Amino acid sequence: MSGWGLGSLWGGNAAKKKDSTKNAILGLRSTLDMLSKREKHLQNQMDEQDAIARKNVNSNKTLAKAALRRKKAFEHQLEQTAAQMMTVEREIGSIESANINKETLDAMKNASKAMKTIHGGLTVDQVDQTMEDLREQHAVGEEIAEALTQGAQTTGVDEDELDEELAELQQEQLDERMLKTGSVPVSDQIQRMPNAPTKNTPNAEEDDEEAELRKLQAEMAM
Repeated sequence: MSGWGLGSLWGGNAAKKKDSTKNAILGLRSTLDMLSKREKHLQNQMDEQDAIARKNVNSNKTLAKAALRRKKAFEHQLEQTAAQMMTVEREIGSIESANINKETLDAMKNASKAMKTIHGGLTVDQVDQTMEDLREQHAVGEEIAEALTQGAQTTGVDEDELDEELAELQQEQLDERMLKTGSVPVSDQIQRMPNAPTKNTPNAEEDDEEAELRKLQAEMAM
């Protein structure tokens, strides 16, 4: 028998099993529907006999008693039918649950096969080597970026020249503030004050004495 024939046979068996499960559930549901109709019919019969018994309970006790006897019979059949319905419903639930379990197991088997196929060409060593290669390439990229950045930096600049230019800019800003406010910054006043003499001269001492004298005269005049 050819491989194609075997594949068709196995596929056909799987399809037959699936159809068999489906047919079993359909058959049980059909039986359940029939029992449900019978249950309604028996209930109607019971209600009818109960009405006859009530109607003749005083006028014709024999007829009323016969009606109650038939009601009891219908009631017994109704109980049997209810029990049969419960049995059929339980079997339907069991088959559906078993079918769901099978479908779940088949799906898990397929997932397992797919995972094996995906991991078939992979090993831990290959993954480690790949990650190591990536790290090396990242390092190379960092070195290239650093080299490019260094090449773009300005070279040959005189730092003293930059300091002088910065000082000129600061002085320009001070001059602008002086023009706007009309005052001289404290720091600028200190810089422009004449240097104090290193030692007292006779003229300086006389000036101090005259200043002190004027101060005393002003106090006495007050």
